Amino acid sequence: MKTLNRLIAFAFLLCPTVIYAQAASTDNEILLDQSGDTLTLTVDQVGYGNKLCGTIASGVCSGDWIFTGTTNTFDIDMIGNLNKIFGPTILDSSDVDLKLTGDSNSWDWNVGYGGSSDSAVMDVEILGDSNTFDIDWGYNASSERLDFDLLIDGDSNNWDINIDADDVTWNFDVLGSSNDFALTQKDGSDQSMTVEWVGSNGDVDIMQQSGTCPTGVSSCFGVISAEFDSENATVNIVQKDAGDS
Repeated sequence: MKTLNRLIAFAFLLCPTVIYAQAASTDNEILLDQSGDTLTLTVDQVGYGNKLCGTIASGVCSGDWIFTGTTNTFDIDMIGNLNKIFGPTILDSSDVDLKLTGDSNSWDWNVGYGGSSDSAVMDVEILGDSNTFDIDWGYNASSERLDFDLLIDGDSNNWDINIDADDVTWNFDVLGSSNDFALTQKDGSDQSMTVEWVGSNGDVDIMQQSGTCPTGVSSCFGVISAEFDSENATVNIVQKDAGDS
């Protein structure tokens, strides 16, 4: 149980960097509004009910996590239960290391909705049970060259990840039972997805759709390499070309 609750608001502008802090919430919170390039951001939150915000409302926070700029590096580590990461993000030429350890945590990002999100590298590790994730990447905006490595180790996790980008390499490993995940990869000229899942009683939906080929390229392709070690599972895979509905 925390004896001191903190509300920390960060506003990073090109120069200077301004930090505001006050005690007001029931849990630790970080509200960040960043514009500018070549930022290295390290966040470590340890405890129960921490939030890295981009609006939450009734659970407080309500605002910020607006992140724009190029060549930025994130290292985010949250340890504990009922922690939350929310917010609109633009990740041009950026490198993200994200680790969530604990149960009943939430990760909800929309990336690139307000601008391009190119040349991103994502290394994500989720350790725990009953976590939920909702990731939307691209939104039909300019989004290219995504390299995404994802490890999930735990049971009863529920996640929905939609990637709308060109030239995507996506590798993920899932260890655990009763996981429910939906994966969509579309609009890429060259796409690959590698899936390894060990666990039972899961529900898996995978959709991969190629996009419009670049000028001078006669064909675009998508590749799914999947390895399942599971019992009582339901798996649906759909793979199609851009012109097919």
